[in-house]
Amino acid sequence: MSSVVDWLRTSTPGLLVLCGIAIAVLLFVIIRIKLEPFIALLIVGLGLALAAGLPVSQIVGTAIKSGDSILETGFGGILGHIAVIIGLGTVLGAILERSGGAQALTARLLGVFGERGAPIAMGLLGLIFGIPVFFDIGIFVLAPLVYVAARQGGKSLVLYAMPMLAGLSMTHAFLPPHPGPVALGGLLEVNLGWLILMGFVCGIPGFIAAGLLWGSYIGKRVIVDVPEDFVNEADGGTTGSSSKTDEQGGPHVSGGTAVTTARPRVTTPPSVGTIGAIIAVPLILILGATFGTILLDEGRLLQVLTFFGTPAVALLIAVLIAFYVLGIRRGSTVQELSTLTGESLRPVGMLLLVVGAGAFFGKVISATGIGTALADTMSAAGLPIIVLAYIISCALRIAQGSATVAIVTTGSIVGPLVAAQDYSQVAVALIAMSIAAGSIILSHVNDGGFWIIAKFFNMTVKQTLQTWTVLETVLSVVSFAVAGVLFAIIA
Repeated sequence: MSSVVDWLRTSTPGLLVLCGIAIAVLLFVIIRIKLEPFIALLIVGLGLALAAGLPVSQIVGTAIKSGDSILETGFGGILGHIAVIIGLGTVLGAILERSGGAQALTARLLGVFGERGAPIAMGLLGLIFGIPVFFDIGIFVLAPLVYVAARQGGKSLVLYAMPMLAGLSMTHAFLPPHPGPVALGGLLEVNLGWLILMGFVCGIPGFIAAGLLWGSYIGKRVIVDVPEDFVNEADGGTTGSSSKTDEQGGPHVSGGTAVTTARPRVTTPPSVGTIGAIIAVPLILILGATFGTILLDEGRLLQVLTFFGTPAVALLIAVLIAFYVLGIRRGSTVQELSTLTGESLRPVGMLLLVVGAGAFFGKVISATGIGTALADTMSAAGLPIIVLAYIISCALRIAQGSATVAIVTTGSIVGPLVAAQDYSQVAVALIAMSIAAGSIILSHVNDGGFWIIAKFFNMTVKQTLQTWTVLETVLSVVSFAVAGVLFAIIA
């Protein structure tokens, strides 16, 4: 028996077997037992650490001191990186959504593209509004606007919905300040500026292929009428779901039901220029710091760019601007803005716990030597790390449905492999994009987002598989292909 244990703990094949067992157990408790991913990741991480023979003092510390333990450093390291960014991004999205910015964008885009170009307008609407707004909130706010466009155009709802969904999914999967890319920034230790840049470079071709080309093709073949009970063109009212999401391209509906609630009508939405400027502020500041680090010598200008381009500072500036321009200047009180802030932050807690537990799982993998064993095996097989990352992310996504779990688990597994190599920041950002791409592939019946989209857009299970599932797969494959080609050139 002891020889088997020694083999598992010390040999490359044994360590890989331990890793495989840990992932299998993780999937089992999430899929079959329905345990919350945060608890599942924590249990499996502790179990893997004990099975690999790590000393208890290294895993959890001692009764007197635990600050250097894997448990605390695993959680604390990643949460210190992402908590402020995700919190501020959530608040920014909430104020933009509540102000009526989506209506303003819709009116301008439809005016520019006209009736024939309405599907393209819906795609750009999802792409732009999806940058600061979570996936499920984007559906909640934009779906009624898609209904109106489809009613006016007289064509299948699918033709207008698919481009919008592709835009929302692309931004949510590939761009900060959304949770998945931000978590990957911490897990892989890559600058968010490069993640933003590579997110656009890899995600836009996927959006065009999935949202515009596939959306146009399938929208003419799957005919879906606008649901009568969701449309109220006379007063501009909207309806939506109060369901929670898994924060990454896949809403999760508690209990399998959604509650529809009326949204307040916004009679005077802000201008498109105002909304666009507020969305652009943090992106420009972060990119300015990134390129300033490359192009400028040490000096006061670089210090200024670095300070204001720190993601937390950049987002804080955007939130303060939004509070004044979209709130106080339009009649809101500080107390009302505080209430909005509190309401928007409530769903963030579980997300942070899931990411923290995933980072702890990654610390365990690194400490046990499993990461080194994976690197050796991958090297012997000739498999590029970007392909391995994509395959693992795809497998986890297809198996258990949650994109967040797929991202944090994959990032935790490949993080030690990335750290062991001398990759540039651009190359690491491309690896992050491959993980993000894998996390959205093949959305099907184990993904809460599948059912949300079926409900909101009046589709049967078969129609949702024909439209949304294929869209997510096209978005995933094309974006990964772009990342893979660029990685082959750069790395």
